[in-house]
Amino acid sequence: MADTDVPVAVADGAQDMRREFMRALASRRAGIVPLSVEPAKPVTNPMYQAHPIPTFCKAMAACPLNNIRNLESALEEENLYLITEAGEQGRLPVLILKLKDSKVKQRPAVVCLHSSYKCKEWLRPLLEAYASRGYIAVAVDSRYHGERATYKTAYRDALVSSWKTGETMPFIFDTVWDLIKLMDYLSARKDINPSCIGITGESLGGMHAWFAAAADPRYAVAVPIIGVQGFRWAIDNNKWHARVASIKDVFEEARSNLGKAAIDAEVVQAVWDRITPGLADKFDAPYSVPSIAPRPLLVLNGGEDPRCPVEGLEDTCSRAVEVYSKANVSEKFKFIAEPGVGHCMTPFMVREASDWFDRFLVAE
Repeated sequence: MADTDVPVAVADGAQDMRREFMRALASRRAGIVPLSVEPAKPVTNPMYQAHPIPTFCKAMAACPLNNIRNLESALEEENLYLITEAGEQGRLPVLILKLKDSKVKQRPAVVCLHSSYKCKEWLRPLLEAYASRGYIAVAVDSRYHGERATYKTAYRDALVSSWKTGETMPFIFDTVWDLIKLMDYLSARKDINPSCIGITGESLGGMHAWFAAAADPRYAVAVPIIGVQGFRWAIDNNKWHARVASIKDVFEEARSNLGKAAIDAEVVQAVWDRITPGLADKFDAPYSVPSIAPRPLLVLNGGEDPRCPVEGLEDTCSRAVEVYSKANVSEKFKFIAEPGVGHCMTPFMVREASDWFDRFLVAE
């Protein structure tokens, strides 16, 4: 469904936001190069920057899985690199799983995105589940994660460097650039239906899914999980502490540079303006989330998540409901805050995401 199914003024506003966002993304590229593909090998020793290294995810295990005998041997795995821009971080590692034998010429695809300090290999249970049901399942390493990291503090150091130099945007925006380039690649594959490509992710991956869908209308269905939040609202209402704690090093560096005794709202604003310009204003949730209309959008959060406070999304949800209603597709927007859940992806969320893709991506 195109933006033309949305009221003209709203569609124009969404297109204006996309243009501005694309300009912001393009402003800090190491060098624009033609998209190209390079072969890769399976990763045998994935890089995890989290400690301890995660070993099992109950939530991902809840994703519906078709009962296929010897599923592992029934799946075909592809490993490749997409060159999305010049420089070391312009090499995007991609992992793809699909059923070897399929009578369907073009299949729907789901892009799954990992959370902070993990990698694409962590998502294999989710990829296998979607692939078993006929999807082409795709995962990538976000910037300074997985194959794009060579040591345990690569992501944290990249954030600090972004504050110091203003040359990169490793928090959210640089990976969104990669996801737009990924869409260029996926939509050109002969085995993928280009109008049936969805995107989802957890935490940082949820933010990536949210902004990629806002930036690129070719993502037909989006399900960000524990990622959508109101950055401006958090600053104005003194609810920024949990988000700051998740990537504290860059805020401590900014505090010191700004001569502050402690991190405060002014430091938080300065960091967002420096490393992700526009995140706390023109690209924030109240503007970017409704811009996804009329495409199906399911936002899944924890009801008690301190990083993504439900109260901070009241304006966002109100605007989204209005836009989807005016487009006569009210059923294509849904916000669920799972009661009693903090910043945690749950089995319920994974099943809801799966059902949403089955309902809208496969059916359409």
